[in-house]
Amino acid sequence: MKKRIELIILSVLISMFVPAKSQNVSYTVNDVSFTMIKVNGGNFMMGNKSKRGGDKYKKERPAHNVTVSTYYIGETEVTQELWQAVMGNNPSYFQGSNRPVEQVSWNDVQEFIKKLNKLTGLNFRLPTEAEWEFAARGGNYRKKDKYSGDNNINAVGWCAENSGMETHDVKTLKPNELGIYDMTGNVGEWCNDWKAPYNTEITVNPQGAEVGIFRVLRGGSWVDRSQNCRVLRRDSAKPEYVYSGYGFRLVLSE
Repeated sequence: MKKRIELIILSVLISMFVPAKSQNVSYTVNDVSFTMIKVNGGNFMMGNKSKRGGDKYKKERPAHNVTVSTYYIGETEVTQELWQAVMGNNPSYFQGSNRPVEQVSWNDVQEFIKKLNKLTGLNFRLPTEAEWEFAARGGNYRKKDKYSGDNNINAVGWCAENSGMETHDVKTLKPNELGIYDMTGNVGEWCNDWKAPYNTEITVNPQGAEVGIFRVLRGGSWVDRSQNCRVLRRDSAKPEYVYSGYGFRLVLSE
């Protein structure tokens, strides 16, 4: 009896520290499958607490407390194969079915999402900046890694120092704590938010500014130096801008 109780306690402790990946879901569109990783809602300190770097990292501050609800996020960046299955074309500069789609603007992505939602009957969307950062940090299993899943960028991300100056197939490097790949490097990822200083007054599921000129991008790309691929790094571009360093991943609310 004592041994059985000890085994039960051990099982509970293990379940507290091991991410439950069995709740992930996969979808198939025109014979192309993709997986969405469940990110259990939680609370985290968004932004940069460090005072080092001065004005260089000013747009990453202030660090502020944020709560996000449960959602699903793409295991990988949207691939060229999936884009082709939905849109019937492939605009990417670096061709390869398992490479991330790029040379897609924020506006182009909205058209993709509309068609994908019509095909699936679901409501896929781009992540908010808060959802992106929470997932990149590892959600409730986060560590204090500089990049998404490791302090060594060579383990988790394709950047200027190791990419050979091109994109790479998704899932060729180590995932982060949630089993999400390439949130560091490969392609910078469009978020839904307009670029603006952090609004520290809205702490639950922040949506960003209501209006703006630039849309947020996160994660850095194959052409960015490692310092610009940090989890905390914030970038942006006009929503009509097309570039071989910009792609995206999907989110689905629970």
